[in-house]
Amino acid sequence: MPSRNDLLNNFITHSGWSEAEISMVAGDASNRKYFRLRQHDNTTAIIMDAPPEKGEDVRPFVNISTHLSGLGFSAPRILAQDDTAGFLLLEDLGDDLFARVLKNDLSKENRLYSAATTLLADLHTHPTPEGLGAYSPAVMADLAALAFDWYLTQADKKNNAAAQEFRQKMQQVLEDYAPDTNVLIQRDYHAENLLWLPDRNGTARVGLLDYQDALKGHRAYDLVSLLQDARRDVSPQVQQAMLEQYISQTDVNDTKFRNAYYCLGAQRNLRIVGVFARLCVRDGKAHYVDLIPRVWAHLMRDLDHPAMADVATLVRDTLPSPTLETLQRLKDKCATLQTP
Repeated sequence: MPSRNDLLNNFITHSGWSEAEISMVAGDASNRKYFRLRQHDNTTAIIMDAPPEKGEDVRPFVNISTHLSGLGFSAPRILAQDDTAGFLLLEDLGDDLFARVLKNDLSKENRLYSAATTLLADLHTHPTPEGLGAYSPAVMADLAALAFDWYLTQADKKNNAAAQEFRQKMQQVLEDYAPDTNVLIQRDYHAENLLWLPDRNGTARVGLLDYQDALKGHRAYDLVSLLQDARRDVSPQVQQAMLEQYISQTDVNDTKFRNAYYCLGAQRNLRIVGVFARLCVRDGKAHYVDLIPRVWAHLMRDLDHPAMADVATLVRDTLPSPTLETLQRLKDKCATLQTP
């Protein structure tokens, strides 16, 4: 049986890039890896390596890429694909991730985030592609409970009763304040998945990555993902300005949208706290634990919103704060949980 490396080399050859140099670009929280190919004339392309035997599937990425490109957005063009082996050859949109651009020049923060916010307002005027699942209140409540199932269980102790009570209350809050599933949500719309392409025009200046888990969801979800970033601090001034910009550009009801925004913020940040704990304990990726305090700070602000009153006390009374001791307990269990 050919190795993964043999399959990769075969794909490169069949795609007409056998003479290209290959270098690693990045991996991510999943099992996907990314490589850059460079020809002698400096023409480049990106390979996505998404092994099916590890649960990856390139077809959702292709479907969403086709949809976004058809609307005029800067999703990478698909140059070649092998669905069976799990490889894609993609247009190379460069290395100017929002996070890198802003690390070098913070004065561009408002400009970049404004462009990304305008893109969402534009995207949300279009119908969703066929076949997408719904990010419903029930689904979101289950995923938010990962904070109880993984973070609480591994950092402190299991509490099934609290987890079940949380699921019920969280689902009710989401049904009350954020029930809509009528726009495409990319779900990881943040500074390390957005590229700045200043030579393009309008919303095409924002390059899009990592949207294979897209679903139909609430229009506030990706704005939360953008502004309550797990990996970088977005200034409070920019957060509020972008909220106001989106509301103005879409003419949504201000109060209803803000209620949904903070409820979805709590949902998303609880899910991320649980996922980061799981990435450490189950998958051996301890560095994600270091991101939990920032996510926790977002969560605490979300819980302060009146719409979260029915859930806030339960979360604060049950989940341990991410003190140094709490985080160390998670790291001490890194890669200790064996799974089939």
